[in-house]
Amino acid sequence: MSATREEILGYIRRKGTASVSELAETTGVTPVSIRHHLSALQADGLISSAESHSGVGRPKLLYSLTQAALERFPTKYLRLTDRLLDEMKSAMPAEMIDRMFAAIAQDIATDHASKFEGKPLDDKLGLLVEVLGEEGFMAAWNKVGDAYHLTEYSCPYFVIGQRHPEVCTIDQTLISKVLDRPVEKTTCLLNGDQRCVFIIHPQTS
Repeated sequence: MSATREEILGYIRRKGTASVSELAETTGVTPVSIRHHLSALQADGLISSAESHSGVGRPKLLYSLTQAALERFPTKYLRLTDRLLDEMKSAMPAEMIDRMFAAIAQDIATDHASKFEGKPLDDKLGLLVEVLGEEGFMAAWNKVGDAYHLTEYSCPYFVIGQRHPEVCTIDQTLISKVLDRPVEKTTCLLNGDQRCVFIIHPQTS
């Protein structure tokens, strides 16, 4: 991303909202160029705009950051999560920790249960990929012989999972709950593999 666009995002982050004229003044770029940068940032889903009707005359557009843009700025979420898990693991038995992560997966599955009711397995897998995407996983599925392979190319828990591998059970439990059948994990990003692969075997009569 260009330095000007980074400066635009930083200014809006500090001010909350900004107009074209404000951004032009603070960056030293012409309003025409600012509008070009803003259009690109909107296309990337990083800013949104709304009309301001304060004062007299025509309303002007004010630009603000989207959630996607806010997540670009440094946060301490990982450090906090790491500390919370350390405290929980020191105070709770391993079995309770496992039940907690299983309950998280169950809650996610329950939230989406109605989408999967009465659907054939192929449709369920397509919907499951969408649900995993909402949770931060980049996933896809394909059929290999009689079995189905679900592949995760990225994991939102990867960094925290390096110290707390228990979180790695959330997605496997979720997949199993949603599809209502056992799931076998054959490769894992945390083990140094390039992707996580889950095998869903056909149900036996």
